[in-house]
Amino acid sequence: MNAFDVLQERGFVQQCTDADAVRAMFAAGPVTAYVGYDPTADSLHVGHLFSLMSLMHLARTGNKPIVLMGGGTAMVGDPSGKTEMRQMLTREAILTNIARIKGQVAKLFGDGSAIVENNDSWLLELRYIDFLRDIGRHFSVNRMLSAEAYKIRLERGLSFIEFNYQLLQAYDFHELCKRYNCTLQMGGDDQWSNILAGVDLCRRLLQKQVQGLTSPLLMTAAGEKMGKTAAGAVWLDPQKLSPYDYYQYWVNVDDRDVARMLGFFTFLPMTEVRAVWKLDGRDLNAAKAILAFEATRIVHGDAEATTAHTAAQAAFGGRELPANILPSSAVPRVASATAESMPTAHVTAAELAAGLPLIELLRRTEIADSNGAARRLIQQGGVRIGDAKVDDEKKLVTAADFVDGVMLLKSGKKKVFRIVAQG
Repeated sequence: MNAFDVLQERGFVQQCTDADAVRAMFAAGPVTAYVGYDPTADSLHVGHLFSLMSLMHLARTGNKPIVLMGGGTAMVGDPSGKTEMRQMLTREAILTNIARIKGQVAKLFGDGSAIVENNDSWLLELRYIDFLRDIGRHFSVNRMLSAEAYKIRLERGLSFIEFNYQLLQAYDFHELCKRYNCTLQMGGDDQWSNILAGVDLCRRLLQKQVQGLTSPLLMTAAGEKMGKTAAGAVWLDPQKLSPYDYYQYWVNVDDRDVARMLGFFTFLPMTEVRAVWKLDGRDLNAAKAILAFEATRIVHGDAEATTAHTAAQAAFGGRELPANILPSSAVPRVASATAESMPTAHVTAAELAAGLPLIELLRRTEIADSNGAARRLIQQGGVRIGDAKVDDEKKLVTAADFVDGVMLLKSGKKKVFRIVAQG
């Protein structure tokens, strides 16, 4: 399939400067396309993965993706989608973040198909007066202020440094077009005005027609931002979010989101994905397990995905996955739960002899992030030891709660910890 049609079929296309021209460009291919990421944290998250998946689809269809690290633009801050000015990062923090993120990108594009660039190599060398004369003169303040990102921020306060962001992003497209013949910029729909500015700048300075494409903002069926949890962002870094918890995020998505997320976050054929819209009950739960496995596999690899899948079977009861549901998936279809693969915490015999406060154990396992949260969880009936609900917030865990040195600590339907007594 034409790469544009692949993106469109899977739901990645929201707006496009000229759909027919982009389709023709891919037909004549290969096309070099880029997405930019400002390194404001030391890890990418699911929101970033959404656009990275579109770049990976381009790579799989023989095109050339560029992942642009915003080492320069991160020092300014993008006002798009922000209600207030972003905290300024030091140069050292930005470089540290970029080094970590580059490792994640290299893992996703394991075949080395992606070019990774850093816009600080051209932005930090700019001479301010020259930039204003050569680049700034092509930008209309009236047009910039009509952009949704700026209109929203004008009500709350827009700094002059943020006002420059659109010029810098447009200049990025200009530089990548010169250096790599990059003719397509992609990004989230909140980047539309910035992308259009880059398309216009390339036309003015290079006399070249380039194109822009945006993807829809990633929202759940419930109207919430996808990739967010009560604990924060769904990080790709296994040190910030374990592969097991990453798997659990996907296996617990809303029923209404399963088919869409299979299209966005797996490479499974759309002929199989479309069939998921008709599933319900146990079959839909099987599709969720396959979504979780495939999504975890892309980010963390086959071994971690299998371990997380096996651990989930041990925690929540394993069963075979029907062979006719998403048959292209490499998920283990036969139940093979092993307790050792579950998230595990250890307690000492001395702690059990003295009586270990359940509240402390909930905090230690990070089921709750504070004593107050642990108390509320118990009061709301959300904690079980084995299959027995605990309603005493002063409960002391002792050896009597263990069977053969093991206790299962559960919170709701999503979290299970295996507690092992030592010594």
